[in-house]
Amino acid sequence: MKILFAAAPGYGLLLPVVPLIWAARAAGHEVLLATTADMTEVGARAGLPVVDVFPQRDVWDDLLGGLHADRQDNRADDTAPYGMPELYRRAAAAGSPFGLFTLTMTESTIAAGREFGADLVVHTSDHEAGALAARALGVPVLELGNRISWSMRDQDFRDGRGGLVDEEIIRALRAELSIPDGPPEVIARIDPRAPSMGGLRADEPDPRDGAPWWPMRYVPYNGGTVLPGWLRDAPERPRVGVTLGTVVPAMSGTSDLAVTIEALGGMDVDVVLAAGEADLSGLGTLPGNVRPAGFLPLSALLPTCALLVHHGGSGTTAAPLFYGVPQLVFPAFADNPMSAERVVRRGVGLSHDPSTVDVEMVRLLAGRVLTEPSFARAAREVSAEMAAQPSPATIIERLVAVT
Repeated sequence: MKILFAAAPGYGLLLPVVPLIWAARAAGHEVLLATTADMTEVGARAGLPVVDVFPQRDVWDDLLGGLHADRQDNRADDTAPYGMPELYRRAAAAGSPFGLFTLTMTESTIAAGREFGADLVVHTSDHEAGALAARALGVPVLELGNRISWSMRDQDFRDGRGGLVDEEIIRALRAELSIPDGPPEVIARIDPRAPSMGGLRADEPDPRDGAPWWPMRYVPYNGGTVLPGWLRDAPERPRVGVTLGTVVPAMSGTSDLAVTIEALGGMDVDVVLAAGEADLSGLGTLPGNVRPAGFLPLSALLPTCALLVHHGGSGTTAAPLFYGVPQLVFPAFADNPMSAERVVRRGVGLSHDPSTVDVEMVRLLAGRVLTEPSFARAAREVSAEMAAQPSPATIIERLVAVT
């Protein structure tokens, strides 16, 4: 079977898909990943065949330019798809990533699928370009929930889905690309969440179209690295990981880290700051117990951590659940507050509004998570739940059986 995987160009939007692609390839199926921007290199480094479906420009540059007046320009006139520069500029200025992704990626995703001879499209729940491509190609889809905070089945997500992609964009694309009305045939929808974190019952039908929900084990993938010696050694005191992911530093900088670093710097812990390529100069001199690690995959860091402090990104929330590590969440934006709410509700960690948190509060919250056994116990329970769910390989076997 030839399977086209379609994913939006963001770490948290693509990386959860990679283990399922590996499973399909290991089972002998032909696979192709359709994405763009930096994720083309990320996919290639994961060993996948990748097609760049919008090589004309980096859509993230336009998105960030829309949010920062000093970076706005009119370059979209030259490369906006389908002669719709005004629609392109509006989506960028509105800070609407999913609208921009749909507008720019749909046409070439269809072309890539047609050239590839795709029998099936697997797309993430938030990637409308994948659904439109499947409809244009006349093939069914397997829809993959790629967030720990919610799924397409949740009321809080469905009510807001219209805001993800402007209907004007969908109508314009259908007309320009002759895409038939209506959704594609959905074989099933995958829910990667543990049952106690909101995961759905196996084969529960979706009320929209009766498609079944298939639970799947979340397998964290965030790239590889050569493990440094200090990371392989068991820490002598609690190790605390700190990260803001990739989107928050790009959109807001690292200033929100200052309070957290100052607070943890005064505690009897070893702090590992996994900040990727973010500029840390604004933090000044780091405390002696804080180690800036640059890019460090969470799957390398978490096995020796007693706590992860983060912004509430979906993948960043899911990874410590897999490893049974408690969390402290200072949610940023988008679905981050929903991730934080689920963490608190399940008892695997604590959360606080980052705009009002101070040094004393960070120390109080971090101290509670590190010393009160209920948090670690709940995190281990969720980890065990996740381990008991069907693997990505099992999902591929089931997919073959029904197709």
